[in-house]
Amino acid sequence: HEFTFRHHLLNPRFVHLVGGQGPCSGQVEVNSGEGWIPVSDGNFTLATAQVICAELGCGKPASVLGNMPFRGDSEQIWAEEFQCEGQETGLWFCPRVPCPAGSCPHRGAVQVVCSDVRLMKNGSSQCEGQVEMKTSGGWRTLCASQWNMANANVVCRQLGCGVAVSTPKGAYFVDGGDEIWRDRFHCSGSESFLWNCPVSALGVPACAHGNTASVVCSGKRGRDSRQLRLVDGGSHCTGRVEILQQGSWGSICDDSWDLSDAHVVCRQLGCGVALEATVSAHFGEGSGPIWLNELNCTGEEAHVWHCPSQGWGQHNCSHKEDAGVICSGLCTEIPQLHLVDGGSRCAGRVEILHQHSWGTVCHNNWDLNDAHVVCRQLGCGMAFNALVYAQFGEGSGPIWLTKLECTGEEDYLWNCPALGLGKNNCEHFEDAGVICSGYTDVRLMKNGQGPCSGQVEVNSGEGWIPVSDGNFTLATAQVICAELGCGKPASVLGNMPFRGDSEQIWAEEFQCEGQETGLWFCPRVPCPAGSCPHRGAVQVVCSGYTDVRLMKNGSSQCEGQVEMKTSGGWRTLCASQWNMANANVVCRQLGCGVAVSTPKGAYFVDGGDEIWRDRFHCSGSESFLWNCPVSALGVPACAHGNTASVVCSGKRGREPPHSLYSRQLRLVDGGSHCAGRVEILQQGSWGSICDDSWDLSDAHVVCRQLGCGVALEATVSAHFGEGSGPIWLDELNCTGEEAHVWQCPSQGWGQHNCSHKEDAGVICSEFLALRLVSEDQECAGWLEIFYNNTWGSVCHSPMEAVTLSVICRQLGCGDTGTLDFLVPPREGSRPHWVDGIHCRETDTSLWQCPSDPWKHQSCSAKEEAHITCTETPKLRLVDGGSHCAGRVEILHQHSWGTVCQRNWDLKDALVVCRQMGCGVAIDAMYFAQFGEGSGPIWLSQLQCTGEEDQVWKCPSQGWGHHDCAHDEDAGVICSGRVRTFSIVLGIELKGPQTLSHIPSFFLRERERERERERD
Repeated sequence: HEFTFRHHLLNPRFVHLVGGQGPCSGQVEVNSGEGWIPVSDGNFTLATAQVICAELGCGKPASVLGNMPFRGDSEQIWAEEFQCEGQETGLWFCPRVPCPAGSCPHRGAVQVVCSDVRLMKNGSSQCEGQVEMKTSGGWRTLCASQWNMANANVVCRQLGCGVAVSTPKGAYFVDGGDEIWRDRFHCSGSESFLWNCPVSALGVPACAHGNTASVVCSGKRGRDSRQLRLVDGGSHCTGRVEILQQGSWGSICDDSWDLSDAHVVCRQLGCGVALEATVSAHFGEGSGPIWLNELNCTGEEAHVWHCPSQGWGQHNCSHKEDAGVICSGLCTEIPQLHLVDGGSRCAGRVEILHQHSWGTVCHNNWDLNDAHVVCRQLGCGMAFNALVYAQFGEGSGPIWLTKLECTGEEDYLWNCPALGLGKNNCEHFEDAGVICSGYTDVRLMKNGQGPCSGQVEVNSGEGWIPVSDGNFTLATAQVICAELGCGKPASVLGNMPFRGDSEQIWAEEFQCEGQETGLWFCPRVPCPAGSCPHRGAVQVVCSGYTDVRLMKNGSSQCEGQVEMKTSGGWRTLCASQWNMANANVVCRQLGCGVAVSTPKGAYFVDGGDEIWRDRFHCSGSESFLWNCPVSALGVPACAHGNTASVVCSGKRGREPPHSLYSRQLRLVDGGSHCAGRVEILQQGSWGSICDDSWDLSDAHVVCRQLGCGVALEATVSAHFGEGSGPIWLDELNCTGEEAHVWQCPSQGWGQHNCSHKEDAGVICSEFLALRLVSEDQECAGWLEIFYNNTWGSVCHSPMEAVTLSVICRQLGCGDTGTLDFLVPPREGSRPHWVDGIHCRETDTSLWQCPSDPWKHQSCSAKEEAHITCTETPKLRLVDGGSHCAGRVEILHQHSWGTVCQRNWDLKDALVVCRQMGCGVAIDAMYFAQFGEGSGPIWLSQLQCTGEEDQVWKCPSQGWGHHDCAHDEDAGVICSGRVRTFSIVLGIELKGPQTLSHIPSFFLRERERERERERD
C-alpha cells in the first residue's frame, strides 16, 4: 500500500460517508489516491463504524446497514477487510486483511449513520448538565419546551449514568450564540438511544433564549455503569488497563502503579492475582482520556475506581505512561469446556482444555452445584444429574480438577474452589459427568414477519435472551440463517431497540467463520465483566434463495442457463415471464455487465429435476435477484426444456449509461408490482407518463414488459396518486407489440404539456389482492383472492399451519390461523381460483407460495376456505421491579389486559412463572398489590392444574368473561431462575427430574399457609 500510504500523509481524508443526510450519514467510501472506492458489507463490524464516526467528528454509530445497492455504476469495490477494534484514532490505523483473489464476499454496500448526545456542565461532559446533540451541523442544545422525564431517562441510560433525577430548565445554560434546536423528542422511556425516539419539528416555534433542556442523572447513586477491561495483551487477563467512564474508554497513568493496584484489577476481572504491574505503555499506547493517576490501592478494594487517586481525569501524563497488568488466572490462554460421549452437547463427560490439552474432572465431592455451573456455562439450562464413576466412559490425558466446591452461582467451572489445576490423585475411572436440561437454541423474533427475520435470540435453557450488535458479523448471520433453514442473510442491522423489557443480554461474542453447521459450533468469547459493549439489539433478515449462476457447458460463466440455489439445491428457472429486467439484475449481481438477450432454452441441459416455478418481477434496479418481488401462487408447471437463459455483455463492458438496457420500469402505489402509476427510470431519475392518448394498447406493453400478463385497465387522471419528478413521455401510440414502452411512438423524452394530475396508470391481469369476507368480523371469514380482475374464493386443501400463518400475517390479523370446517357453504356462484397452496417457512406473502395452477373452478363450493386468524397471546409481569415479579398481563386481540384474582392460587401462579422462564411461584398475589392495571380483564376463575405450559390453556370463564374490577388484578412473585429450586424449596435434586414433579410439596405447604391467612 505504498502509494496509498504516501497519499494518506499528503491528504489525511481517507474515508467519507456519501449519499446520506449530510457528512455524518451515508455509504462508506475510502480514498485510494486515485478516487473514492465503496466499501462492501463483507465482515463490516460495528467497531469499524465506531472508528469512522469518531474520525469524521460525528459521534457514534446510530445504525449500520448492509445489503445496500452500490451508488452509481461502482465497478470497483475496496478489496480489503477492515478489522478495527473500535479505539483507533482513524480508519487508516485499523488492521486490514486483503480479500481472497482481490474480491471480498459481500451482499452489497454498507451504510453508516452517526450521531451522539452529551450532558455539559462547566465545559465538560458529565452525568448532569445541558443536553446537547451532535449533528452534521455540530453540537446543538435542545429546547426545554416539551422536554420530560421519559426523554431524560433515555439520555441517562444511553450515557451509562443511571436514571433521571430531575430536568431543571436552563440550569446549566451557557450562551454560545447558536439558535436552540427546535426538534421535540417524544420518548416512551424504553428506548436505548435518544435518536430512536419519535421527533417532531413541524410548527414548533423558536425556543426562548436560555430555555435549554437539562438533565440530572443518578450517576454514582445508581447502578455502577463503569466497566473495566484489559486490551492488546492477547487475552482478557493480560493487557493495558482501560475503564469505561461517561461513555468513553480511557487508560490509567502508571505514576505510583504497583502490584497492589494490579491485584484489584485482576480480582475485579476474575483473573486471579497479579503477576506483574507493567508501566511505560508495555502493551501499547491507548487513546481517549486518561481517567486515573496516582492510584494508591490497598489491594482489598472491590473496584479499581474505589482506590484513592487524584480524581477522574486529573493527571499530568501522556499515553506513553499507560499502565498494564499480567494476571495469574488466564494469562496464557482461555480455558474451554465441553461434554463428550453423551450423545449430545448437553450431556457427557466433563472435559476442560488447559495448557493446550483436554483433560477431565475427578468426581471427588462432585455434586449438582458443580454440575449447575457446567450446564449454565455451556448454555444448557440446569443440571438434571451429576454423574460419577466415568458413566460416560473413561477419558484420557490430564485430570485437571478435583474436590470442587461450587456454590452453583459461578460463571465458570474453574472459578470454583478446588485443589488446583492438575493437583489430584485420581484415576480416569473416577471421571465426572453431567446431564443438563437443555441446550442453546437460536431464533429470529419479530412480530408478524415469520421465522426467517427478526432480532437474534438464544435460549440458555432458562429462557430466550437477546443478542447484542457488539462485534456481530455477517459470518455469524450466515450460520444462523443456514441453521434455521432460511438460506442466506439478506441484511444485518444493529442499533435496534431490544424487544420488550430485556433485562438480560447474552454475555458472549460469537466468532463464527460462516461455515459452521450451527451457532453452537461457533467459537464464543465471554464479554469483559459479563457485559458486551453494544449499541442495541441485532436484527437479521434471511433469504430462502442463496445463490445464482449462469451455466454453459457445465461451468459458471457470463452466459447460460439461469440456476438458483435454494435449501433444496440448484434449480433451473422457467422462461415463462422471464424478461430483460430480471436478466439485468442477474448480470449485475454476477459482475457480468448488462443483459444482451434472454434466449429461451438455448442452454438447456436435462438434469431430470422439475423446473422451478417461482416468477421474479424485477424492476431492474435490485442488487440481487432475491430482492425482486416473487410469485408462485397459481403458476403452472413449466414445459420441459423451457428454461430461462441470459447472455450478459461480460468483457464487452457496460452499455452506455443511457442505453436501452439502463432504463427501468415500475408500477407504484397500487399495492402490488402489477398495478399502479407507471414510472420510468431515465437519466438517473424516476418519472411518470402523461395520460394523453393513454389506452389499453399502451398498457399492454407495460404489463408484458413487467411480466404481469395483459392489461385489464389503463387508468388516467392520477388514479394511483400524483407522482413527482419528471414527466418523461406523452402522447404514446403503442401498437401493443413493442418489447419496451419507450419504444412506442411519442412526442420524445421530456416533451409534454402535462401536470402530475394526468399521470397514467395500469392494472394488469397478474394483479393480486387478498381479503376475508364476513358480515361482522375483520379477521375471520371466507378467504378471497382478486385475480384476473375478479374476486374469487380459495380452496382449503391442504392449508397447513404455515400457509395459514402466512395468510394471517399478510392480512395484518395475527400470526396463526385455523380452518373453520363447520361453517355452512355460501350461496351464489364465483370463481374458485386456486387449490393446493403449500407455503414454505421462507415465504413472506401468499403470492410466493407454490400451488396448483389458476383455474376458474379449482374445487367445489363445499371446499371454499373459511378461516379465523388470531394473534398468539403474550405474557408479562409488570410493576414488580423485575421481569419475574409483578401484575400478570396478557396481550390478546392487540391489547394488554390483566387477570382477575377469583380462584387465583399457586397452581395458576406456577404456570405463569414457568411460562416466563422464572422458576417456581413463591407467592400468588391478590387485590392489585402491584398496582391496578388498565384495559381489558382477560381471564377470571382460572383452574390450572400446574401442568399447563401456557396460562391461557387453563380452564377459565373464557376470554373477557368476568365481573371483576382492576382492584382485583392478580400478581405473582417467582423464584427467579430454574436453578434456584434447591434454595427455594429446601430440597436437593437427585437424578433426572421434571419441573412438574418438583413443586407439589411446596404448593401444598403454601396453600395451607394461604388458607390460614384467609382465616
